[in-house]
Amino acid sequence: MSFSPRGDQKGNFSYFYIRNPNALQKMRNPMASVMKRIAHAYKNCVLLAVTCLFVSVSSCDQQKQVDEEGFLAGKVTIGPLCPVETFPPDPACQPTEETYMTWPIAVWTTDKSTKLGQIQPDLDGTYRFELSEGSYLVDLEKQHRFGTNLPAIISIKSGETLLLNIDVDTGIR
Repeated sequence: MSFSPRGDQKGNFSYFYIRNPNALQKMRNPMASVMKRIAHAYKNCVLLAVTCLFVSVSSCDQQKQVDEEGFLAGKVTIGPLCPVETFPPDPACQPTEETYMTWPIAVWTTDKSTKLGQIQPDLDGTYRFELSEGSYLVDLEKQHRFGTNLPAIISIKSGETLLLNIDVDTGIR
């Protein structure tokens, strides 16, 4: 590519003549590529802003839905599991996953016509169960003749956690 100056007779040069036509296209408007980049960046910023707005509105809706739920939480104690209690407790006499499965505890509608779910405690006995606002009945799925503090009618409020510790007496003496 070569440039040759062109001017009037007084030596005033007004433009360059470019022999390579591709280079001529680029030289006619050297700001065109810069303007295209700016327009592309602006378009990306607008898309990012719209996406952020959509996500923030969506999270507000999700937060609203989460606030409509409440929780039932507590600890399930099942025992005694051995005829003689020792201190420190014998590891063989501690509740296991099977122990909690043997004494299933469920959440029902207050008339006990519909089972809403089963409480599944962790190995330490703690549990957390999400419920919609309203009244419920918590009870053992299988009735037994020994002591327990169930059935219990509970009231869940939106955004709050109700504490219900459950004691199940196995009858082992």
